[in-house]
Amino acid sequence: MYKKLIYLAFFVLVLGLVGITNGQPTGEFLLEWWFDIGAGNAVNDLINNPNYPDNPTGSAMLDSVELPTTKPASLWEGDIDNYGARLQGYIYPPATGDYTFWITGDNGSQFWLSTNFDSSNMVMTCEVPGTQWTGDREWDKFPNDQKSAPVTLEAGQKYYVNVWFKEGSGGDGVAVGWGGPGIGEGPEVISAEYISPVTGPTNFIATNPSPPDADILEDTWVSLSWDPGAYALSHNVYFADNLDDVVAGAESAFRGNQPSTYYVVGFPGFPYPDGLTIGTTYYWRVDEVNDTHPDSPWKGNIWSFTIPPKKAYGPSPADAAELVDPNVELSWEIGFGSKLHYMYFGDNFDEVNNATGGAPLGFATYTPGPLKLAKTYYWRVDEFDIIATHKGDVWSFTTEGGVAGPDPSNGAVDITQTPILTWTPGVYAASHQIYFGSDKELVRNADTGSPEYIGTGDLGAQSYKPGKLEWNTTYYWRIDELNNANADSPWTGPVWSFTTANFLIVDDFESYNDIDPPDPQSNRIFEAWLDGYEIPTNGALVGNELPPYAEQSIVHSGIQSMPYFYDNSVGYSEATLTLTYPRDWTEKSVTTLTIWFRGGSANAAETLYVALNGSAVVNHDNPNAAQIATWTQWNIDLQSFGVNLANVNTIALGLGNKNNPQAGGSGTMYFDDIRLYAPSQ
Repeated sequence: MYKKLIYLAFFVLVLGLVGITNGQPTGEFLLEWWFDIGAGNAVNDLINNPNYPDNPTGSAMLDSVELPTTKPASLWEGDIDNYGARLQGYIYPPATGDYTFWITGDNGSQFWLSTNFDSSNMVMTCEVPGTQWTGDREWDKFPNDQKSAPVTLEAGQKYYVNVWFKEGSGGDGVAVGWGGPGIGEGPEVISAEYISPVTGPTNFIATNPSPPDADILEDTWVSLSWDPGAYALSHNVYFADNLDDVVAGAESAFRGNQPSTYYVVGFPGFPYPDGLTIGTTYYWRVDEVNDTHPDSPWKGNIWSFTIPPKKAYGPSPADAAELVDPNVELSWEIGFGSKLHYMYFGDNFDEVNNATGGAPLGFATYTPGPLKLAKTYYWRVDEFDIIATHKGDVWSFTTEGGVAGPDPSNGAVDITQTPILTWTPGVYAASHQIYFGSDKELVRNADTGSPEYIGTGDLGAQSYKPGKLEWNTTYYWRIDELNNANADSPWTGPVWSFTTANFLIVDDFESYNDIDPPDPQSNRIFEAWLDGYEIPTNGALVGNELPPYAEQSIVHSGIQSMPYFYDNSVGYSEATLTLTYPRDWTEKSVTTLTIWFRGGSANAAETLYVALNGSAVVNHDNPNAAQIATWTQWNIDLQSFGVNLANVNTIALGLGNKNNPQAGGSGTMYFDDIRLYAPSQ
């Protein structure tokens, strides 16, 4: 049976998903509204409109919206219109099976369904094309591209729902319908019931922290406060200078359960009675508690604030910045309690570091004047707080035209012990000199007679392989550029650094690119991980069909992971990487292979396995591992493979039964950070 939708003549009315009346929970919904602040009296019109149905709290819901900042940036490009609304909440399917969803509205209205409140595990989404319409419409008149493909949902599983009306110009609306087991062919739609006047995606958790998140607090005590969640009766407070402790809810960070929405620290009689520490970042979290509610407690977001140091910090341009305008104005963040600033500037690190007697400045800015191109400069700011002078760090930057783009990036950590260093040459370079070592000052001051001097290379060969490096060690490198035809040659480059990992990296998926053959720089992920392409008995496909070939949104760490599509209708799925390094899996006495993976609730429950040297297989203990919708660490004892670990040629990731293939289902997996750890890690 098809239902007609009724729309208010001027306002956007959002309708919710149908409830289930078979005795189990049906779900709850919240309607929130956004308005362009320049839309005249639209907000007041809505509050006072006698035809607006079921407004449970009068103006309270709308008063809590700070306009126009509540409009998500991802949905709006400027002030398109004075309309916008979102329905959010959750549903419980009445039975396990395939469900279909419909959406109608105008100009890009959108719907998503997820097993996580933040949409990080998307089950499905559909969107109305950008067409305008008015008046009542029936579902059977809607185009097919507004209907989702059937998705398999589980009975009793909680699925979060968001419906966005993104823009419009005539006061139409958006609605969602669904059909499936326990509902009928559908679509069935009814009005949503409000659950709270609190707006925003965090209506169940604490919001509006004071001091604001990431604030700079120039005091050694603070009274924390927050707005409570919709159902909160009390609050668990966590506070510490250790982020991991607050994230984990460690006992050392737990400050107790309390009914009030404020908490004092850094004052006699309270935690940190001697005051907060200057130059320290503190982290805090509030979990909302209601013992009568099945979803309690609601874990809060992590907030932070920083007590600034007494010395200058936050340089602009940032330390070691590249391609800086020669007419740059330098600025910095003032140290705690500072009244005057002493600037030191030059092109020699030691001179700037050792300088004294600088002229005082009353403002936190300095313009050194037109600078030379392709040159590295150093600067230092000392802060005076009436009582003492606090010597600043020496910062550096390189002007336009200089060497840039180090890879690994400056300050990078967890780098492979066999890296390839690359960089982008400056505009004047004809050749370059390479300096490398584990002592920063020796590398900074090295010349061609120093042990840190590696050699001179021609333009076009911007890479260096330092060989096999030590674990968990910081290395420094510098590239000087030369051109005998230029009187300013050579140009001394900045000192860059990276730190090697305290584990072996089998693959972190960071090196793959979107460059197609025959370019010699091509390194596509599916040419390293060989899958089932054009192999009828192997249902695996690695990488996206179009660039970016590696996944760049769903990642565990870094900027890329491996997307892996499996279809076990052919028996099993497997992708294999041939190893160059590391092949000796006994180095540093490593004992554990770690693989991070992520699946999805809609995936078929196929066995997840890893195989070494083509035949040594270890299966994941959880037969439903492919359906785990969050990043999960899989630790494997290397001895369980039963192969010569000193000579591992290949590693394969698969789904199904490798030794006895059976027809099965399909799905999508993501893999990242394949590593080898020693026992102490």
